[in-house]
Amino acid sequence: MVTRRIERTQESRRLLVTAAAELFAEKGYRQTSFIDIAEKAGISRGSIPWHFGSKLGLLEAVVDDQLKAVLSGFPPRPGDPLDQITGFIRLPAARLFITLLAEAVEVGSPIREHYARLHAALREEVLARIPAAALPPGTTPEAFAALMVGAVIGVHAQWRVAPESVDLDSVQAALRTLLPAGLGHV
Repeated sequence: MVTRRIERTQESRRLLVTAAAELFAEKGYRQTSFIDIAEKAGISRGSIPWHFGSKLGLLEAVVDDQLKAVLSGFPPRPGDPLDQITGFIRLPAARLFITLLAEAVEVGSPIREHYARLHAALREEVLARIPAAALPPGTTPEAFAALMVGAVIGVHAQWRVAPESVDLDSVQAALRTLLPAGLGHV
């Protein structure tokens, strides 16, 4: 039986993760303070270390939460893998991942390891959707997965910066033209 206290604790945690995700996507990890997160969530800032231990612990909870949302948002594996992979561009969580990328590439960044795990999970998802037999000779599935994740992240960043200049449907059509025919509708 779930008590009212447990429900309140779970709700506080959810509100903090949601607020932090929005603020990290908008301002970045370093520029977001406990005060910002607490105000947005409507919860005491002392709740953050109580729930997560630190700001980095909160970031980990945000990345885990958003990654689960992204992966659950992908349709089941049968179908067009290119549509499924490029669909990531339109997901709200993609903005958070792009904003964090700028900080993650810095040497000594506290979020670098978390971001590396995020990329690994996205590459694994691509690998699960692409049949190795459909790839051109000499192309490893791992290299292809890295290429697709990089392409999707790069296109997403361009679209966020200048949405009027990047037509996502045209980009997807171009990818379909450039990629091996066997990648569609597996």
